[in-house]
Amino acid sequence: MTQFVYGKNVVKQLLTDKKKIYQIIISDNFKDNELLSLIYKSGINYSKTGKKKLDQLSEFQNHQGVIAEIDSYHYAQLEDITRNPKGKYPLIVMLDGIEDPHNLGAILRTCDAVNVDGVIIGKHRSVSLNPTVAKVSTGAIDHVPVCQVTNLSKTLSQLKKQGFWVAGTDMTNAKNYRDADYDSPLVLVIGSEGFGISDLVKKNCDYFISLPMEGHVTSLNASVACGILLYEIFSSRKDRENGGEISK
Repeated sequence: MTQFVYGKNVVKQLLTDKKKIYQIIISDNFKDNELLSLIYKSGINYSKTGKKKLDQLSEFQNHQGVIAEIDSYHYAQLEDITRNPKGKYPLIVMLDGIEDPHNLGAILRTCDAVNVDGVIIGKHRSVSLNPTVAKVSTGAIDHVPVCQVTNLSKTLSQLKKQGFWVAGTDMTNAKNYRDADYDSPLVLVIGSEGFGISDLVKKNCDYFISLPMEGHVTSLNASVACGILLYEIFSSRKDRENGGEISK
């Protein structure tokens, strides 16, 4: 099956990575000369149409005047993201109940930046890979493997048997995120903004970490919190590799 994705950065990244594109549709008055040049040089079939048609194909999202038809996004298998870790210790992000495609797209973008091995999402109560996720991720959706599973808690149990430690994000009985030791195979679990991590998933967490909150706001956007934590893990591991200590 195929699907339509949209946005200048998304289509530009597809062309740069030489991904399979069946057709590109641009607006009658499209004026991005750099992207137009890439489209012309690619030899991919393209056509021009009015804004109304583009609005319909993108389901009235911000398409920026360009849409591409590609194969539907592929989900990785669990073994795909644990078999060949990108670093000394594998790092996986599990998202429990994230329903906003903008959050998932932003998280994928950060995961790509810090070389996360993969992301796990649930089949229920969770956003799936879609054109909005692709647009927000600015191409990271094509580089970060995403595994969709039926049961998050059973998946954690399986990963723990493979030697992974599980760090959940929660404010109760949690240590400051700067005080944790991330020097091990790790699954970082991010819960939804409204409900946090579900009880069954919490039972499979080895420990909890939290971000200090001293203002009036009691929680951060899920993608923002995930970004802070991923960069703490990234920097602390780099410090250890270089013979230093984790920054406090």
